[in-house]
This record gives sequence, C-alpha cells and structure tokens, in this order.
Amino acid sequence: MKETEDMCLGVPGKVIAIDGLDATVDFFGVRKSLRLDIVDEPVQVGDYVLNHVGFAIRRIPPEEVQETLALFDQILEVSGAKEDLMAADVRGEMAAGKDQK
Repeated sequence: MKETEDMCLGVPGKVIAIDGLDATVDFFGVRKSLRLDIVDEPVQVGDYVLNHVGFAIRRIPPEEVQETLALFDQILEVSGAKEDLMAADVRGEMAAGKDQK
C-alpha cells in the first residue's frame, strides 16, 4: 500500500488593511482576516504575505512577489485542478480564520 502525505501550501495575498496584529488580505479576490503575530518582519498595507492557517508566516520581498504569484499559479495549472484547489484552499483558510475568533 502506498502512503501519501498531505501537503499544506502557504497562499500569497496582498495586505489591504492593518489594525494592530490583525490584517485584511486579498487572496485572488477573496478578502480574509489574518494574524500578524508570527510574521518574520514588519508588514505594511500593500505588502504581500504568505498565509498559512490564518497567520501571515512570511512577508514576501517586493522583488519576489511576481515570481511567487507566478509559481503559485503554475502549481495550480500543473495540477490540472486550478479551480478546485484554489477553492478548497480558500475555503480551508477561511475556516481556519473563523476558528481563531
């Protein structure tokens, strides 16, 4: 029997508002609240962050934003299920955010 492992992807998104350690981030047209507690450096409106289960885990340097977005898009294209993966990931991230409140 072949074992499989689930893999979690961090989803890149653009910060559109910050209130303390709470940020509103746009993920491909879906806005979601994130926590900024564990991100590796200060985040400002307009920055891109990598999100994992409701937390920004990394600020994406401006010079890497387009490459990161292109790689994320390519992963979804290669998988052959872009819409399904995107929808599932966004739903998962939104559910994780609700659990934090």
